[in-house]
Amino acid sequence: MATVSESGPSDAVQDYVKAIYSLQSRAAEPVSTSALAERLDVAAASASAMVKRLESLGLAHRERYHGVELTPAGERVALAVIRHHRLLELYLAEALGMPWDQVHREAEVLEHAISPELSELIARKLGNPTHDPHGDPIPTAGGEIEEGPSRPLADLQPGDSGTFVRVSDSDPEALRYLAERGIVPGEDFEVRERQPFGGPLVVRFASGEHALGGALVEMMRVEVGG
Repeated sequence: MATVSESGPSDAVQDYVKAIYSLQSRAAEPVSTSALAERLDVAAASASAMVKRLESLGLAHRERYHGVELTPAGERVALAVIRHHRLLELYLAEALGMPWDQVHREAEVLEHAISPELSELIARKLGNPTHDPHGDPIPTAGGEIEEGPSRPLADLQPGDSGTFVRVSDSDPEALRYLAERGIVPGEDFEVRERQPFGGPLVVRFASGEHALGGALVEMMRVEVGG
C-alpha cells in the first residue's frame, strides 16, 4: 500500500477527500464516481483513477456498484482541510474585510499552503471560532465537527419562524444579493407568504420583508422555532 508523504497529502488528494466528505455528508451514503467528477468538474476517468489512488493511500474504500466512502484516516484529512478553509474564510472576512462572496475562492487556494501551526495561530487570533462567515461549522483541531440540525428555507410555510443559520458559498452572486439586503446567518425570520405556482417566499427579517425564491431558498438553511 502506498503512503502519504511526510509533507502531507497532495493538493489533489486534499481536494478529493474534501469533496467526498461533503457529498457523503449530504447524502449519508457512498459517493458515486460520476457525482464526484461533477463536483470537481473533471472527467469520470480522472475521478476513477484518483479514487484508486485514495484507496492505495488508505484514505477511501470503494465497493463495486455502491460508490466510495472515506476511511477514518480519510475523514481526518478532509476535516483538517475543511478546518483550514473555514478559518481562512473567517480571517479574510473579519481581519481583512473581504466580502463574504469572495472569501471562498481565495480560501480554496490558500487552504493547501497553510500549515497546521499557522492555522492554529489564526484560530487563536479569532478567539477559537465555531463557524465561518457562511454559518458552516468549523471542525476542531482534534477533528470533530458539530453539524446542527437545519432545513432548507424552501421547505417552510407561512407562519413558520426561526433563525437563518447557514448558506452555501458556491454562488457568489447569491451571497452578494443577501449581503446587499442585510441578510446574514444568525438573523431571525418569519415566513409571511408563499406565492403560488412555485413563486417566491416573502420572508421578514430585521431589515424588512424580502421576496426570496428559486435556488436561493434551497441554499439557505434554517433552524425552525418551536
